[in-house]
Amino acid sequence: MKNILYVIVLFTLFACEDYLDKTDPNATTFVEFFNDEGDLSRVVYSSYRDVFTDNNNRRMNFYMKDGRSDNAYSRIQGDHHQNVANGNFNSSTSGFLYYYELHMKHLGRLNTFIANIDVPYVEDESVRLRYKSILEALRFWHYFELTFRWGDVPFTLEPADLDSARKPVTPKAEILDYLFSNYEEIANRLPKEEYSSDKYMFNQYSFKALVMRYAMYNKKYALAAKLAKEVMDSQNYELHPVYGDLFNYNASSNNKEFIMHFNRESYSGSTYSFKDLGPHFRTGNGQSYVVPLKSLVDSYWTLQGETIDNSNLHTKKEYELNPSLNRDPRYSASIMGHGDWFYNEQIDIFNENNPMYHEKERASASGYWFKKFVDEADAFKSSGNMEFGLLRYAEVLLTYAEAKIMLNEIDVTAKSAINDVRRRAGLDMNFADVTLPTYGSYTKDQWIALIRNERRVELAGEGLRYDDIIRWEIADKELNKPALGYTREVNGELQSIKIEDRSFKTNNYVWPFHENTLKVNPGIKQNPGY
Repeated sequence: MKNILYVIVLFTLFACEDYLDKTDPNATTFVEFFNDEGDLSRVVYSSYRDVFTDNNNRRMNFYMKDGRSDNAYSRIQGDHHQNVANGNFNSSTSGFLYYYELHMKHLGRLNTFIANIDVPYVEDESVRLRYKSILEALRFWHYFELTFRWGDVPFTLEPADLDSARKPVTPKAEILDYLFSNYEEIANRLPKEEYSSDKYMFNQYSFKALVMRYAMYNKKYALAAKLAKEVMDSQNYELHPVYGDLFNYNASSNNKEFIMHFNRESYSGSTYSFKDLGPHFRTGNGQSYVVPLKSLVDSYWTLQGETIDNSNLHTKKEYELNPSLNRDPRYSASIMGHGDWFYNEQIDIFNENNPMYHEKERASASGYWFKKFVDEADAFKSSGNMEFGLLRYAEVLLTYAEAKIMLNEIDVTAKSAINDVRRRAGLDMNFADVTLPTYGSYTKDQWIALIRNERRVELAGEGLRYDDIIRWEIADKELNKPALGYTREVNGELQSIKIEDRSFKTNNYVWPFHENTLKVNPGIKQNPGY
């Protein structure tokens, strides 16, 4: 029985999918599948498409992942985000098998293709080197994800055989040491400029930006600051003038802010962000699969850059009852709810005859919806053609600032980075400018609170909040609270819609290995507490 399981693992590691569709139906060997430059391109495309840019996979789609966090609620258990958020999981929860096998399968593919990179015929060897470097960068991405989720995992850079399929884990620190010591050699082989076509593929600075993200995740602040500064100094990217336009058809396909692209070249078919995130409106197909929570709504500070608890202009109660009141403009660009307007109609979540009534299945359980990636042009279509940024220049600026704050090196550039993001957002810089005397007496803890919230609202709905509360080690605080929605006043008291209770244990900072994974590979030991 064990040998059968090992064979299944090897088959999974070598499994080849969509990119084989073009091949000769009589081909029987690996070389026949992988023999020219077109095959190299298809291999790279499928390595993105099957994992990172799958336009119709809610389990992996980046904007769905806020449903794992205190930002949002995911209503479909089978999407795997809901259980992560509410803590209702263990080592038999299927989502952990799905994610682990997905990464390991594609690592097996990548190892095989990289080992055979000299097989395909190409006229220009620089093309082969570029594709090899992209595949190696993708392999890094998988290992960054695996170590962040599970900690110690099996680590190999060679094609799998029976012995390596049973390989024991390598300590997380050892894997990260390899990744952070070798990324630069790969990056330097990649072009510095973004490609005119296939721009979803890594170039030098988009790969460095990805490494920057995981350097922050692993508290390597000096490296994160260094990489962020290199991307900034490249002058390849800039903040788009209008924040909200990045997330609809006005600018999603035409901006210089997206560094890592999830564009139409990176997937086949259409996109479904309106269906996934949008409201059930008239005859439209909005499903409200992931919706914002009160916790996120309340995190938007005032127009002057103050928390809603400390504003001199309005009380916290007034802000809770009217989320648009004197608020950071990123709120209205990112979220809509009761009383707001959609497709020329006012949203009413308390009218039982309205499809947006909060207790209806396809309505928002919280009474809020994300406006990001929900363009009214798609309201009555079965799909759309939205393009997305998997990593934006704003994240680079905020990463530089956060890294410098954590290093106690809050320099002019760090403050300028925060100001650039706030100014573009539309805050009142007469008060929100962090070079003002008000901020001169800030302690490190105050700077940390500021940059963490700035990151939360700037990147809301973009799938990074769960990672942030894990790396900041505050998930045991933020995910041990009920998931709440819209707040209104009833008989003189504030009442918020309650969706579910949530629980987060200290061992949940790493995920469990699924029990099937442990059966297949005895070299893996279960993470503590599972």
